[in-house]
Amino acid sequence: MKTIIENIECLEWHDITESIHQKGYAITPKLLSEEQCDQLKTDYYQSKLYRKTVVMARHRFGLGEYKYFNYPLPDIIQTLRTHIYPKIAPIANSWFKVLKMDTEFPVTHREFLEVCHSQGQQKATVLILKYSKGGFNTLHQDLYGDIYFPIQVVLFLDEPDIDYTGGEFVLTQQVPRAQSKAIVLKPKKGEMLIFTTNFKPEKGAKGYYRVKMKHGVSEVKSGMRHTLGIIFHDALN
Repeated sequence: MKTIIENIECLEWHDITESIHQKGYAITPKLLSEEQCDQLKTDYYQSKLYRKTVVMARHRFGLGEYKYFNYPLPDIIQTLRTHIYPKIAPIANSWFKVLKMDTEFPVTHREFLEVCHSQGQQKATVLILKYSKGGFNTLHQDLYGDIYFPIQVVLFLDEPDIDYTGGEFVLTQQVPRAQSKAIVLKPKKGEMLIFTTNFKPEKGAKGYYRVKMKHGVSEVKSGMRHTLGIIFHDALN
């Protein structure tokens, strides 16, 4: 896991932080290798790794399938979750501070999980998603209990326009008393998208206010699309 840790440390975190503050998201250069992406996709069929499978159409979430990992997480995922969190916790704390929200996130992910577990949120939330032709994901937010971390991560395991077409990542911003803004992204294989879980602060004439954001996936036109979603809080169920 040394290479992944080194890759995380070598990212331009100042620029990433600025992008997240300004836009609510940032795309990093390639973080996972081809082999690591392909291994995660192969492991999709190792049922012992997962606690739950969700067929999206049954719940009207879209068309596709995703699986929640069980604890203990695979080493690569544990490493990502542990070493990315301290880089983005200061962003989350600055957001809550300017919005006058009475929450301060711990420095380490282990400490944050202790907070989740003390409130009964003990289920792993890291998931892997799979879409084939026609697949899509409706706009949503990934909140699993009262305790949540306001930033999450998606790692892209396929190459757009080669392994699949369509299937763009979609973010929407709902500014108060205005129409929603749509943002369409197409990260490459191995790249990481960091984005807000449910809102970002925006400075107005009377101080900061919340801009609500949701995310989803547009229709896949051909091929197969896989992503790894890393959510930093645990779930009630």
